Amino acid sequence: MLALCRSLAGALLLLFALQAGAAEIEVKHAEITPGEDSWLLDAEFGIDLGPRLEEVVSRGVALYFVAEFTLTKARWYWMDEHVAGGTQTWRLSYNALTRQYRLSSGALHQNFDSLNEALRVLARLRNWAVADKAQLKAGEPYNVALRLRLDLTQLPKPFQVTSIGNKDWNVTAEVKRWSFTPLLEAQGK
Repeated sequence: MLALCRSLAGALLLLFALQAGAAEIEVKHAEITPGEDSWLLDAEFGIDLGPRLEEVVSRGVALYFVAEFTLTKARWYWMDEHVAGGTQTWRLSYNALTRQYRLSSGALHQNFDSLNEALRVLARLRNWAVADKAQLKAGEPYNVALRLRLDLTQLPKPFQVTSIGNKDWNVTAEVKRWSFTPLLEAQGK
């Protein structure tokens, strides 16, 4: 009986240790605000790569992260109307020669001395123009969906095979959904 209790306690400790090391992304905060000519999305993510992905990126394998956004309008008679949507991609890599992490999005490249600094910048999404002001009608509710994920299709082929069915590689935020209603005052700005 004592041996059974010890093995059960050991199994529970192992389970908690494995969960503590698992990589995860969570959407901490997201909101849409009015800009000059468009609606802007600001979001804050919590990103924990876990030990395995931290090791992979520190050995020179680039990781690609994709933010996915959708704005729909509910219809009672048919499927929801797609109003706006888009994706934004970042490439996180490590240069062993300069000992710096590099975060790239399109033509913008930033270098960082530590992985934590690079992840801090990746976790903050600011002023992403997601819809023109004219696309949204003031006072009408819209449904918003947002998530950030590790894009496994952009990994080298051996890592893609390794990632199949492996929790360490499945780093995706739960889709954050909320309702958004543009205000009349914001529409006129």
